[in-house]
Amino acid sequence: MSANDPGGRTDLPQAGDETTTLLGSLDRQRATFAWKSAGLDAAALGVTVGSSTMTLGGMLKHLAGIESIYFSWKLSGSDPGAPWNTVDWEKDRDWDWRSAANDSPEELYSMWNDAVARSRRSLAAALQRGGLDQLLPTTDAGGDRSLRRMLIDLIEEYARHTGHADLIRESIDGLVGENPPA
Repeated sequence: MSANDPGGRTDLPQAGDETTTLLGSLDRQRATFAWKSAGLDAAALGVTVGSSTMTLGGMLKHLAGIESIYFSWKLSGSDPGAPWNTVDWEKDRDWDWRSAANDSPEELYSMWNDAVARSRRSLAAALQRGGLDQLLPTTDAGGDRSLRRMLIDLIEEYARHTGHADLIRESIDGLVGENPPA
């Protein structure tokens, strides 16, 4: 699965354990987002709907940043690397959304695909170290969070933006549906 080649439908296990179910849900959201954003040129990645400034290109970059930040800073307290560690997020909270217009489709797809691949590796290592109950280093107001909570937050982030992507993609070429075709 990638934003260039979203592959087929990702189904949740019918009777999986908690970890398998959470990871399946995250992968299903990623697969649906990949399908909704796949194969578009720069003009299509810049399409907006109504008064919103959201674009699929902006979502690709935003979700690449979310993946990078969640699975580095939030998961282990490590540096997510450029460009995420070079942005003054206090001064430009929408940098990822806004700056995506300066990136080619190839750069945006690669950024997201690479971030997802790194996230999967980091998550697998974290699960081996301590499972879903482990507390993660955080500087967020609200205190410590478990890996379980971080995964749920990420699933929510994808679900919200996949809904946005669904509307934008439908306006581009009529692509509708909730899961990639099998």
